[in-house]
Amino acid sequence: MFPSIGHGVGLRNRHYTAFLEEQPRVDFVEAISENFMGLGGRPRAVLEKTRRDRPVVLHGVSLGIGSVEPLDEAYLKQWRALIDEVQPALVSDHLCWGRAHGHYSHDLWPVPYTEECLRHVVERVGRVQEALGRRILLENVSSYLEFRASELTEWEFLAEVARRADCGILLDVNNVYVSARNHGFDAKTYLDAIPVERVGQFHLAGHQDRGHLVIDTHEGQVCDAVWELYRHSVKRFGDVSCLIEWDEGVPELEVLLAESAKAKAIAEETLRVIPAGVRSVEVRP
Repeated sequence: MFPSIGHGVGLRNRHYTAFLEEQPRVDFVEAISENFMGLGGRPRAVLEKTRRDRPVVLHGVSLGIGSVEPLDEAYLKQWRALIDEVQPALVSDHLCWGRAHGHYSHDLWPVPYTEECLRHVVERVGRVQEALGRRILLENVSSYLEFRASELTEWEFLAEVARRADCGILLDVNNVYVSARNHGFDAKTYLDAIPVERVGQFHLAGHQDRGHLVIDTHEGQVCDAVWELYRHSVKRFGDVSCLIEWDEGVPELEVLLAESAKAKAIAEETLRVIPAGVRSVEVRP
């Protein structure tokens, strides 16, 4: 199981000055790994200052664990160097693909939920964890289309990847909601199928609801339906680190901190009815 480090926000360049010169009241900060790999200057100074003040987690966006393209060894070496320097509390990326025929897309595309793909992803996760020297968390992505070839549900696939690869899960509650709306499944059925001991972090975010389609935008405040799913998640998984994602139209830091404080208050209220010690076991690195 994974230790909780509280409630956090993403480290975005609009807020660099605040993290350099002030002491924002937040438990931890999540940094996008690629924004700091091989870089010095102000970004690295901000990251160094931030990690002295509070825990930092590293979240990648370009691993492409589900791609059939060979793993990028140079990328893994840079990621390992950043991890060794920063010593993050958690390291994560997405259960998706985005590389094909030598080309890379910045989109996070879902994989087909087949036994063949499952074996492929598990093998690659093992190689990544060996290269990084630690376990990673894989995040469920939002989706808008489904593969006809899929043999498993998304939640069955995610749980089985975590079990076979011995990795963790970054459970994006907003993405569960978005995909549930788009594909017509029950979001709580998804959450209830995920193994408790594998979940190391939550993500919460805003989205755009067009009625016939819900789009994961990472913009705006968390809606009431996602807050309700978050309460359900805390009841099931206990005291899990939780991050507010806000990547488009990034507001003043105080707005992000207020969303994080709301998540913390909801978690504390929910946890009061959960027996003590639910999340008391530390994860091995």
